[in-house]
Amino acid sequence: MQEGGVMDPSPSDLLVVDAQWQSPLLYFLYNNLGWLAFTVWSISFYPQVLLNYRRKSVEGLNFDFVIFNLTKHSTYCIFNIALFFSPVVQQQYRMRYGERELIPVSASDVAFSVHAVTLTVVTALQLLIFPKGGQTVSRTAIWITIGAWAVGLVGVLLAIDGELTWLSSATLFNYIQVVMTSIKYIPQAWMNYKRRSTVGWSIGNILLDLTGAVSGLAQMFLQSIDQKSFKNFAGNAGKLGLTGETIMFDLLFVVQHYYLYSDKQRAMDGEGGGTSPVPLLHDHRESEQSPAEGIASLSHRHYKGYSSTQDLEKGE
Repeated sequence: MQEGGVMDPSPSDLLVVDAQWQSPLLYFLYNNLGWLAFTVWSISFYPQVLLNYRRKSVEGLNFDFVIFNLTKHSTYCIFNIALFFSPVVQQQYRMRYGERELIPVSASDVAFSVHAVTLTVVTALQLLIFPKGGQTVSRTAIWITIGAWAVGLVGVLLAIDGELTWLSSATLFNYIQVVMTSIKYIPQAWMNYKRRSTVGWSIGNILLDLTGAVSGLAQMFLQSIDQKSFKNFAGNAGKLGLTGETIMFDLLFVVQHYYLYSDKQRAMDGEGGGTSPVPLLHDHRESEQSPAEGIASLSHRHYKGYSSTQDLEKGE
């Protein structure tokens, strides 16, 4: 039973509706933008994985970001699969938004979600394998993640009990991914700010991510233009939130990498004193050195940090 006492449609009650594109050109552009977004978003996961592997280290990659990212992509995958494959969910969508409304999830959305979960799991496994630089997942991130999955589980149980439609339950997972998207970048942006460095954080990932977000947003506008309706934005508010938040944070990371904390430029210019990026953990043994020992240690570390910084940038 749905909210308000209305019965869920059984498979035999499902209507065959003639929801189709009006413009072949817009449909062509929509499909190609979708697969463009899928391609660049999917490729965007590899620079970070490869950078971790080449450095044999995950220092500089925020662990909270990875955990939030895994929850975000997993919940988004659940929504996309439910709306794309389930006739019951699709019929409930059309009953809510209009019988001739197109389903706002494409095959490229499903393919991207499955691939994203897989690559994020690979990145999470790298956190267990490679040196961490003293990093751990924060207690706050753990509780936020548990809370997100608990909300999703409650939605499923309510749908089984008939208190929610399956569309509402699936949409709840979509809202969870919007919330996770809004917070997942914050730990990494804060770490970059504290370290005054983006070393260990792949800018290639960000540039591809930004391209995919712009393509995904353009895809939604094309569907709205063809259908002369903006109901697809309400029907897939998660994708709208995903693309908007991704564009905002990716632009922030671009500014951090190329303007605020340009490590390559800092290495070339020597940054006055020529110090390497701020380490994640301060070595308190330095405070026990004499001034002469400290100057010698700093000079030696600067010489080594100069080459290693260049190597890291080449790896990106």
